[in-house]
Amino acid sequence: MVAGSVLRGKPGRRLARRPVPRAIVLHMTTERSDSAPPPAKAARLLLLRVTIWALAAGCFALVFSKIGIAAARDGLSTLAYLALFFDEANWLGWIALMIPYSCFFFIVDAHATWRVVRWFNAPTFEFRRMLPIRASAYILSLVNEQIGKGAIVAYLWRRYQVPAWQALSSMALLGMVEIYQLLLFSAVGTALYFNLVRAASTVLPLAEILITVFAVAAVYFPLHVAYFRGTLLPHSTLRERQILRAFRLASLRHYALIVVFKAPNLLGAVLVYSFALQLFNVDVGFGQMLAFLPVIFLAAALPLPFHAGALLLWTVLFPDYPEVGVFSLVMHTFFVLFNAVIGVLFLPLANRELFSTEARPEASGL
Repeated sequence: MVAGSVLRGKPGRRLARRPVPRAIVLHMTTERSDSAPPPAKAARLLLLRVTIWALAAGCFALVFSKIGIAAARDGLSTLAYLALFFDEANWLGWIALMIPYSCFFFIVDAHATWRVVRWFNAPTFEFRRMLPIRASAYILSLVNEQIGKGAIVAYLWRRYQVPAWQALSSMALLGMVEIYQLLLFSAVGTALYFNLVRAASTVLPLAEILITVFAVAAVYFPLHVAYFRGTLLPHSTLRERQILRAFRLASLRHYALIVVFKAPNLLGAVLVYSFALQLFNVDVGFGQMLAFLPVIFLAAALPLPFHAGALLLWTVLFPDYPEVGVFSLVMHTFFVLFNAVIGVLFLPLANRELFSTEARPEASGL
């Protein structure tokens, strides 16, 4: 199976004559090498893991403390308060909303990824071949999103002889544009509904924080483009590395088109979350979602278990409804699990694509 082979970082049985390059192994597995790491490195890794889990635990503790305060005002325990919140939800309507959105997200996501791969790695790559590979990567994303993208890297190497670093470069470019898209939509939402941002600034100075982040991102992007075009720091050799190949090849048109291709998913998420909150009897408007949801998605990208950063940010942005933190956990859990179900449905096709002995002479031509 694709999932099993990629998670172990080892080639499938039919790939015995073509061992996976070291670059793919390094970026598609979390296993340790045969030799144990030095004690100092092991201690640092342990400290990092403990810190990450401690931060996640702290986020959960803060969220549930806020829920406990709200529950006490109503004379309820925290569990009784949450049980009442979920008992009053329209679950049937929520399921009817989430399933089509998850399918829609998959198609849009696969299309954007396919476009990037065609531009920078495999010009003859067909969209129908991307669907099973992107879907099966969702299974691996249950463990780690980066491992999921590693499945795409493995496929491009196996079927189109794309060097691993070049494929990883395309995934890195896609990730950067996703972050900028979130910032762009959040900036639009903040500008249109600035009064709502001000009203939500009860715990943190959100308006000032967001404006600062937008300004830093706006200043960085032209410097980024100038550097990879060679006009900024022309004697630097860092840009020549294979892991940065897609950034060297990308034009402003490429950046703009990726934002356009990915935009339906973010706009769909704003609508879906707005409607879903109404189904859970939480009065949150479209304007608040447009301004805040991209920022929440950025927090979700932090390397914390269970998207704890996003969980806490929900309660900060919507202090009148601390239970929305748990709501977001339910939304995210359903979304990733249903995407994994889509991956399971496509898994036979993905296995056929990855392990077929059919010749595939088309290679990267850029």
